[in-house]
Amino acid sequence: MDTQRLVLFVIFSFSILMLWDAWQREQRPPAPAQQQVQGQATGVPTPSVPAPTAATSPPAAVTPDAVPSSTSAAPQRELIKVETDLFRAGIDPVGGDLVLLELKRYRDSLDTSKTFQLLGADHHYTVQTGLIGPNLPNHKTVFTSEGKAYSLAEGQDALEVKLRAASPDGAKVTKTLTFRRGSYVVDVSHQIENATSAPIAAHAYFQIARDGKAPADDKAMLYTFTGAAVYTDQEKFVKVPFGDIDKGKVPYPKSADTGWAAMIQHYFVTAILPPENATREYYTRKIADNQYTTGAILPVAPIAPGATGTVGARVYAGPQEQEKLKSVAPGLDLVVDYGWLTVIAAPLFWVLEWFHGWLGNWGLAIIALTVLIKLIFFPLSAASYKSMARMKKVTPRLTKMREMYGNDRAKMNQAMMELYKEEKINPLGGCLPIVVQIPVFIALYWVLLASVELRQAPFFGWIKDLSVPDPFFILPAIMMGSMIIQTKMSPTPPDPVQAKVMMIMPFAFGVMFFFFPAGLVLYWVVNNVLSIAQQWQITRMMEGGKDKPAAAKR
Repeated sequence: MDTQRLVLFVIFSFSILMLWDAWQREQRPPAPAQQQVQGQATGVPTPSVPAPTAATSPPAAVTPDAVPSSTSAAPQRELIKVETDLFRAGIDPVGGDLVLLELKRYRDSLDTSKTFQLLGADHHYTVQTGLIGPNLPNHKTVFTSEGKAYSLAEGQDALEVKLRAASPDGAKVTKTLTFRRGSYVVDVSHQIENATSAPIAAHAYFQIARDGKAPADDKAMLYTFTGAAVYTDQEKFVKVPFGDIDKGKVPYPKSADTGWAAMIQHYFVTAILPPENATREYYTRKIADNQYTTGAILPVAPIAPGATGTVGARVYAGPQEQEKLKSVAPGLDLVVDYGWLTVIAAPLFWVLEWFHGWLGNWGLAIIALTVLIKLIFFPLSAASYKSMARMKKVTPRLTKMREMYGNDRAKMNQAMMELYKEEKINPLGGCLPIVVQIPVFIALYWVLLASVELRQAPFFGWIKDLSVPDPFFILPAIMMGSMIIQTKMSPTPPDPVQAKVMMIMPFAFGVMFFFFPAGLVLYWVVNNVLSIAQQWQITRMMEGGKDKPAAAKR
C-alpha cells in the first residue's frame, strides 16, 4: 500500500475521531414532549408501597407517578442566608430547600468578577427534601427558623440551621442543615416528633431539581455531559441523559442499599448521598417542561406516639476535584468523565497532578507531561521519522514511476513494493507509531477538558485561563506554523491531489484548534516542537550518510 495514502488515512481518521469525540459524544436528538403525569405539579415522589410499620418490611421499588397530598404551599419568601469558608448559600423557608449556592473559591464562567453560582435561578437548580406521609411537611411546606442569617465564625467547625414545621394533626418536624468548615458536604436531617395518638409511618425524599439547559461554558466544539447519574454496587456508574428521562428509561437499579444519585455538569456536581447500608430507592423523573429531578427515597422507621424518629442524608455540591470526591463516597469520582479511554486518562491525570505539585503551574505541568509522553514513545517516533526520511529520499524515484506507468496501478504498485524491498522501507513504518499514540492523545485531550483543577488556571503572559481558548489565537497560530514545518519536512506525495491535501491539513487543524482550550493547544504546540526537533535530527543523521538508501551505497 502507498505509504502516503496510509498517512492521509491516519490523519483523516484522527481528525474525524477528534471531531466526533468533541462534538457528538453523547449528543442526542431532542426528545418529544410528553404529557405531564399525575402529581408532577408538586414534584413530590411517592413510593409504590406503604411506609414500613412494625409489621411490614421496607419498600422495594419506587414509582414516582403518583403524589401524596401536599401541605399548603406559600410563595417564596426572603431567603435565609448562610455563609461559610466555601459557600454563600440561600435557604428558602418554603420547603427549607437549598435554592442558592455560590462557591467562593471559583469564579463565574463568563464574568470572572463574580463568584460561581452552582445552585440558583439561572438553571432552576435546587436541592429539595421532605417527608412523604399523611400531612407531613414536604418541600412545599412553610418552615420557620430562629434566624435570617448565619455565618461560620472563626474557629467554628460546624454551623447548623434549624427549620421547624408541624403537621395539622400534631407531628412536629425539625429540619437541620449542617455546614462544615472546609467541606462541600451539607448534612440534611429530619427529626420527627410524634405528638399524635397514632404511630407515624413515613418516607423521606432527598432530590435535586434542575432544568435541562447546559451550563454557560458548554460549547458545541467541546461538548460535555449534563444530566443525571446514579451509582450502585450492582450497575456501578450510570449516566441518565435528560432525553432518557423524558422517555421514562430507567437504566439503573431502583432499589439498593448503597450508592448515590446526582446531577452532573461540566466541572461540577450535586449529589444525594444516603447513609451506607441503608435501604434507598432511586428515581429520575420529569416534573414539568424541561424540568427534571433525581434523588432517593428512604424509609423512616415506625415512630410510636410520644417517640421521636430521625432520617437524613448528605448532599455534596461542589467541584469535581477527584481526591475530594473519592473521600466523600465510593464511586463519586467517576463523575469526572474521561470518556471511553478512562483507563489511560486516569493515570495521565495522576502524573499531571504530580507535575503540578512539583512545578506549581498547570501550564508547566502540561509541558512536563508532554515531554514525558514524548520520551515514552521516542523509539516509535524515531522509527516513524526514519521511515519518512527514507521515503523522502526515494520520492523522486516514486515520481518517475508514476510518470512511467501512468494509470496502470497494478504495475505501479508492484514497482513500488520492489523499491520498498530494495531500500528496506516498511510502508507501515511511518503510520503505525502514529496509530499507537492516538489513544494517548485522545485520553489526554479529555483529561485537559474535564479536570476542574485546570478551570481558570493561568499559565504565563496572555494565557489567563488554560480551560478556555487563547483570547488572541497566538498558540493556535504557532501550532499551525509548526504543522506547516512538519509538512515541509515530510516526503512530498507523488500524487498531486495527495500533496495538496497534505498542504491543507495544517490550516484545517489550525482553524479547529482556534476553538479548543489553551491547555490542549499548548500540549499540541510542545508536542509538535519536540517532533520537529526529533525529525530534524534523524533526517540530518541519515542525510549525513549514517543510513543511506541501498541505491546510494552501491
